[in-house]
Amino acid sequence: MREDGQGRRVTLGDVAKGVLRAVPELLRVDKGGLLRLATLRPRSRQSIGRVLEHWARHAPDRVALRFEDQAWTYRALNTWVNRVAATLTAHGVRSGDTVGVLMENRPELLVAVAAAAKLGAIAGLLNHHQREATLAHSLGLLKTRVLIVSAECRDALTSADYTPETQAETTFLWHGGDDASPAPPGWRDLADAARHRSPTDPASTRQVRAEQPCYYVFTSGTTGLPKASVMTHYRWLSSLALIGAVTLHVRPDDVFYCCLPLYHNNALTISWGAVLSAGATFAVDRGFSATRFWDRVHHYDATAFSYIGELLRYLLNQPPGPGDRAHRVRFITGNGLRPELWADFEARFGVDRIYEFYGASELNIAFVNAFGVRQTAGFTPLSFAIVAFDEVSLGPRRDARGLARRVDTGGVGLLISEITARRPFDGYTDPAASDGKVLRDVFREGDRWLDSGDLVRDQGLRHIQFVDRVGDTFRWKGENVATGEVEGVLARQDGVTHGVVYGVTVPGAEGRAGMAALTLTPGHALDGRALAAGLSRALPPYAVPVFLRVRQEHDTTTTFKAVKGALIREGFDPARIDEPLYALLDPARGYEPLTDAVFAAIAAGARRL
Repeated sequence: MREDGQGRRVTLGDVAKGVLRAVPELLRVDKGGLLRLATLRPRSRQSIGRVLEHWARHAPDRVALRFEDQAWTYRALNTWVNRVAATLTAHGVRSGDTVGVLMENRPELLVAVAAAAKLGAIAGLLNHHQREATLAHSLGLLKTRVLIVSAECRDALTSADYTPETQAETTFLWHGGDDASPAPPGWRDLADAARHRSPTDPASTRQVRAEQPCYYVFTSGTTGLPKASVMTHYRWLSSLALIGAVTLHVRPDDVFYCCLPLYHNNALTISWGAVLSAGATFAVDRGFSATRFWDRVHHYDATAFSYIGELLRYLLNQPPGPGDRAHRVRFITGNGLRPELWADFEARFGVDRIYEFYGASELNIAFVNAFGVRQTAGFTPLSFAIVAFDEVSLGPRRDARGLARRVDTGGVGLLISEITARRPFDGYTDPAASDGKVLRDVFREGDRWLDSGDLVRDQGLRHIQFVDRVGDTFRWKGENVATGEVEGVLARQDGVTHGVVYGVTVPGAEGRAGMAALTLTPGHALDGRALAAGLSRALPPYAVPVFLRVRQEHDTTTTFKAVKGALIREGFDPARIDEPLYALLDPARGYEPLTDAVFAAIAAGARRL
């Protein structure tokens, strides 16, 4: 029986092999990555803008960015960024201000981020899948001086009632999208305005310090609505050096393909940072397509790409084809690759350098598979601990003295990381939310640690393996889903009295699919099509529950909190549940009865969700 890698321990032999393979490559292409990492300081005047300007001077004619059939050199990209920065300045943007960015994947998003960064401003990267109250909440956290929106996202913005008429203090800049549609009344056309601005590097870039925020990335956190996690130039530059130069050994002639959303750290921090570590080429695509993935890799002649675990599972689920090995990909990097898929992916697609990493937008620590060891989320030299987990408090289990205990090698526990001057916790825009992540007096009086909210396995030699998330979230389609957010949307749907949301395991699928246990208003029958339509209008696709369970009442605690443990254990199996079950197999048809035959097909992998 093939080992699936679950519970695998890392040995000195594993690390030694990785070092022997990495050292020659590191000496050949590092170009000071280790030195940059060792000398980087929060107060230093280093930033995204300075890196871009470096490559515009030293490799001006090298291709920096590709998108579909277009390409920009480092000189052209830097000039474009400068013109947009000058436009933002003309509209009052200064250091510390926030520039909201609501776009699907396109070059203009990267340009907007870099332009804001050159001014010492902060780009607020809005999730273009959000709608209505969720998007309004996210916009409210940003307090934008300027909002840049592309035409394809205007309907999302309108659903949040966020317009020039309702937000007099915000300047609205318009990008016309693929059709170059004209700016609506009350908007300013960004391309037209930037065309007439200065192409020279702004003086402000030389004043930006590494400790300053460069952008906000929205995260579901552990509960509730999205939070705006603060990303600093310091963290971005650390990733550039540690992952791009020291671990991946990115070369100037590499083409790094990215089809992940650019509002994610996997794309913006890890992928683009890795590219800029060597002045390589960043090939951005609109989105992921399992059927066309290798065609797109071939289109860009990519030598690397970024992933989330579910993406690789989708590729493995595709029928074998000639494109499986007809590529030049020499390494990939990402997170969420389950151990049981690792060997299958290597064998089928011929990619034997998989640099898995672990991190989150708000964390002050990251693990990366620096030694190329199989079936691990990687190694870190930074201070961390894996402690026994308390299922009641959802935090560290404390002893009689109030102190936590580290798990043994091979054990599973809660990952925490120490907060220090060199590794601060940048937090969220909401101070209360930030404070809730900090653990105090964990091993000794006065120490401070950051709660990751994740359960991991200690693999030894400072390596970990991701196990699961804790709290009221689950992960589906590579995205974190906050159950409270979905429950709030359910409560607004006609005929629904109360919805309890949780994640359930689906055979052969990554993460947990959303499921809702509903109580209906007396006299109302479930309208599966209308409910699916209502949820789809208000939620991103990954957050819409896949399964429903209709019941007369919910089990609650004495404080009226829903008891989810039994619901999660029973899942969506008709043989274990004597209440009506429904599944969302086709959004156009809505929720349909989940029969024994449908359940069997899902369990056997014949029906994909």
